[in-house]
Amino acid sequence: MADIHQLENKMRQLKLNGMLDTLELRLSQAQKESLGFIQFLEILLEDEVQRRANKRLARRITQAHFEEEKSLEGFDFNFNPKIPAQHINDLATCRFIERKESIIFCGPVGVGKTHLSQALGHQACRQGYSVLFTKAGRLLSDLGGGRADDTWDKRLHRYLKPDLLILDDFALKEFTKTQAEDLYELIDQRYRSSSMIVTANRSPKDWYPLFPNPVIAESALDRLISCAHVITLTGKSHRILLSPDKALEKEVVTV
Repeated sequence: MADIHQLENKMRQLKLNGMLDTLELRLSQAQKESLGFIQFLEILLEDEVQRRANKRLARRITQAHFEEEKSLEGFDFNFNPKIPAQHINDLATCRFIERKESIIFCGPVGVGKTHLSQALGHQACRQGYSVLFTKAGRLLSDLGGGRADDTWDKRLHRYLKPDLLILDDFALKEFTKTQAEDLYELIDQRYRSSSMIVTANRSPKDWYPLFPNPVIAESALDRLISCAHVITLTGKSHRILLSPDKALEKEVVTV
């Protein structure tokens, strides 16, 4: 036992917590299965590799600032058969990030735009990409504050840094002159260098009039749309299922 304790102390010193956590289990496995030295060491090392991978994933998810931790596995494609499940599952490979492409989800309230955008963001985190999720209004407010306190460049860099930027609830209302200029700078600097996912209730063709300057509108939106997968979601609202009336109805049925 003393030898094991010495080994555990060395693992702590080297911060091999994945190996430390499973050492007793792997020793028992080695005895039962008559594992060779190399097999035993390989299994222990795999435990450490997996622990570090899980830790990096958890950090990426935390840094993404998702509203909720959504997944494609948790999305009910059968609820709205019109939603292009095959296309979305293909996007979940994250090849669109490799190709520096973007995604635009548009459609009415409740059809799953935010869920799908966060689910694809989660997939990107699993594959090692950095992700940032934010409401479009929050981003514009943040950049506007940067103009006031002379930190605009620093704040803009935060939105340029991640491999994937998710802008939720885009184009809800008309943009001010300053907001339009900020959006242009953001889109222009991310164009062809990194990816975005944008969700909106309006179709992209209806975004142009929201900009006070049509030249900026053309310059910004043409860059975004030209390299984007535009997916229009239609069908029933998932939020109907979450209403108190529906929950009560379910309770009555199951009684």
